[in-house]
Amino acid sequence: MQHIHRIIGLLLCGLLSLTASADWHRKDAAIMGTAISVELWHDDPQRGGELINAVLAEMHRIDAMMSTWKPDSDLSRINRTAALGTVPVNRELRQLITRTLAFSELTGGAFDITYASAGRYYDYRKGEKPGDAELEAALPAIDYRHVVIDTDNSTVRYRHPGVTIDLGGIAKGYAVDRGMNILQQAGVRHALISAGGDTRVIGNRWGRAWQVGIRDPRNAAGIVTMIPLVNRAISTSGDYERYFEEDGVRYHHILNPGTGKSAGAVRSVSIIGNTATTTDALSTSVFVLGVEKGLQLVNRQADIEAVIIDNEGTMHFSTGLAMVQ
Repeated sequence: MQHIHRIIGLLLCGLLSLTASADWHRKDAAIMGTAISVELWHDDPQRGGELINAVLAEMHRIDAMMSTWKPDSDLSRINRTAALGTVPVNRELRQLITRTLAFSELTGGAFDITYASAGRYYDYRKGEKPGDAELEAALPAIDYRHVVIDTDNSTVRYRHPGVTIDLGGIAKGYAVDRGMNILQQAGVRHALISAGGDTRVIGNRWGRAWQVGIRDPRNAAGIVTMIPLVNRAISTSGDYERYFEEDGVRYHHILNPGTGKSAGAVRSVSIIGNTATTTDALSTSVFVLGVEKGLQLVNRQADIEAVIIDNEGTMHFSTGLAMVQ
């Protein structure tokens, strides 16, 4: 029996029962700055391995397009020149940026890819944050309405010279969905794809729902609740993923677009939905909104549920989940 593989933001407890059966195939990798896991059921070992490699190749492709760490990525090119004029973008990237703007409207700006206008000044590995003057200068550039999409000509431009965008709040979920589409089109009926805190499953595991454990934000080895999933996605955003502490303050990567500072209303948010693109974006949004406004948003959405852990360690559930607790 294989050991438990801990993925940032999740403990995938369905993996506990993995045996050496030739019908289950799995591979792990490090892509998009996070741990990737692909597991599927297939009666042809060679074909199963080929499909897993196809999923990983797709994630590498998306990373090459959307990474802010790669200077030759499409996104880096946009950030360098979009404040100077219109920049041509491929249809896929244009459509995803357009989706982020729709999430910004839906969440009242809690989800905002221009957060990177201030976020680029944080270095969580080095324990560095922007000074007050630097942050104040960056704040006017944080506004999703600065990003202008021309659908007809497939271009993007920025209305403010200080704008930088980052798709980190949606790109991994999008990559998971793209990978799952590859598997489904190939006829795979049972599979799991995980990219850090973003996971999507289809079918079941050994005839039972996939079991996903939500980790304790203050205990990496602890699980606070189990969620059974079939044909669903789940994304967790937590203040324990990338952070440093200074003078008793936790500085983490989920920034409040209104302040440019780490959102501090909760410790973690897990969103359950039909696609990882949606759950990824909403987990970030609800983290920024906090318990009350976050649950109000979730409860207005069809087929969306949430588990929120507040700063006291108390769990809060959306309406659908609260009914089964």
